[in-house]
Amino acid sequence: MSDSDDYERERQATIARNRELLAQLGLADAASAIKSAKQANKAAKPVQPRVKKPKGPAMPTRQSTRLKRAAQVDPNETPQQKRKRERDEEERRRKEEEERFEAIEREREAKRPRHHDLDLTTLLDDGSPEELAALRTTFQVVLKTPQPKGTSGDDAYVFDNHKEEAAEVTELKQKFKKLKIVARAKVTQDRVYSAAYHPEPTKDIIFFGDKHGQLGIWDARAPVDVPDDDDDSTPPEDQEGGKYHRLQMHWPATSKSSISCIKFDPIDSFSVYTTAYDCTIRTLSLASGIASEVFATEDTLITSVDLPPHGHEMWISDAEGGLTHMDLRAGRSHAKRYLLSEQKIGSVSVNPVRPYFLVTASNTRDLKVWDTRMLETLSGRSRRSAPSSPGPSTPRSPSKRQPRSATVFAHPTEVDFGAVEKLVSTKRGECTVRARWAHGKSVSSAYWDPRGRSIVSTSYDDTIRLWDIKPSLFDKDAPFPSSRPFSQIKHNCQTGKWLTILKAQWTPNPDVYPHFTIGNMDHSLDVYSCKGDHIAKLADRSKITAVQAVTCSHPNIVERVASGNGSGRCVLWAPSDD
Repeated sequence: MSDSDDYERERQATIARNRELLAQLGLADAASAIKSAKQANKAAKPVQPRVKKPKGPAMPTRQSTRLKRAAQVDPNETPQQKRKRERDEEERRRKEEEERFEAIEREREAKRPRHHDLDLTTLLDDGSPEELAALRTTFQVVLKTPQPKGTSGDDAYVFDNHKEEAAEVTELKQKFKKLKIVARAKVTQDRVYSAAYHPEPTKDIIFFGDKHGQLGIWDARAPVDVPDDDDDSTPPEDQEGGKYHRLQMHWPATSKSSISCIKFDPIDSFSVYTTAYDCTIRTLSLASGIASEVFATEDTLITSVDLPPHGHEMWISDAEGGLTHMDLRAGRSHAKRYLLSEQKIGSVSVNPVRPYFLVTASNTRDLKVWDTRMLETLSGRSRRSAPSSPGPSTPRSPSKRQPRSATVFAHPTEVDFGAVEKLVSTKRGECTVRARWAHGKSVSSAYWDPRGRSIVSTSYDDTIRLWDIKPSLFDKDAPFPSSRPFSQIKHNCQTGKWLTILKAQWTPNPDVYPHFTIGNMDHSLDVYSCKGDHIAKLADRSKITAVQAVTCSHPNIVERVASGNGSGRCVLWAPSDD
């Protein structure tokens, strides 16, 4: 008998022994179980982005300039010809050196923040004419009708009968039960840091800010373009939904330009404000397509911004414990900065009904409610050290502004921390801080609801807290009574280094029972009412495989929620039958 027959017989005997051993150990079906698990995981594949194929022929291979020159030397050249050739080569080397230095300077300039006006062509960064036209068409839709920021009275949705309140909660639960994932796309290239839902009721247009200063504009329900090639084998459920555009609002495109906050103009929503870690605030006019700088500091990192409903003022928080007030009609030269904390203020929120009340969240573990009418009585010292220059024009007409030849940083009048503390300690100034509520660890965010009476805060102590302030307390010239929050919800907020901080975001819709959304570390979204009732848990394991850290809601439609994760992938939740 041949050696091959002996080998085959021995191989079959080995297989039989292995099968018998697996059967004795109860592992006979292990292979099939592993196979089925792999097939189950395939259903959670992330959405596949559309990849633009490069156009045009390949660039020619670079050849050695030294070898080409050596080949061109005439061995029979005269001394005069040699001197002329050497002079020409010297001139060529000088020009090449100048071009090299110019390229280095251009590279350095590209890494510096941009303080001049930018148009859509520059913001799109090599965008095609078709993409530019599509973006302008999207803007035209939202410019048809002004959409002012909605507010409601402080007595809205306040019931004497518990059954009426329970009915509102039940109605919300029924609406959120219908929500499904209707669109997914990789809207930004890097981690999503902030988001805002445009109030246009006929469209689902969401703005996302990412880690590298990019503003992604997602028309989530727009018809999807059909790929040019027939080789796209991606299943429809794994393809991108809607259309998106990426604008490089802040520069350089590094983590030094992370967009920390996005706000729409509260008067008409025709422009959008963005704050970034490059120490600037910019506004993009959807009408003109021009992005202009509104505010800039030399080295103070801006964390958050908020505007009252009338839209003429802006409150700016920073990482050094400062809170800056700026009248947009007067410009940055008339701004006033108050040092309210010895540590970072992570967020500021303006009361929509009583704009002179602010709530701040700080690393000092305190949430504070400020009466700005008292702060305005303080006089500060000027920090202006730069030469005088004309201030910026009104941000509402950025197209009239001209690019500045030099950077104009804000040097506002400054009220130091000691002056604020001295005011608070006096009998006259005891109403400056209306409330001071301590948390177990740093307070990452705190916001007023559309009624201006409820506050929601998130903290690193893994607790969401809710306060309800009676309107009568605002009218008294006295601090609010010291009290515990009426609701505390345990919630994992340990995002770590690679995830954006979880922040509870109120729905901006004033015509619905107040509720807020917040991301969950188990790859889902939680929805809670202003009383702490759990409304819904939005999850889909087959389509979401990452933490949805950033959330936002439609200001006019209840059944709309959007979110973004650490890779720039974004999700829209809506009823599937819409």
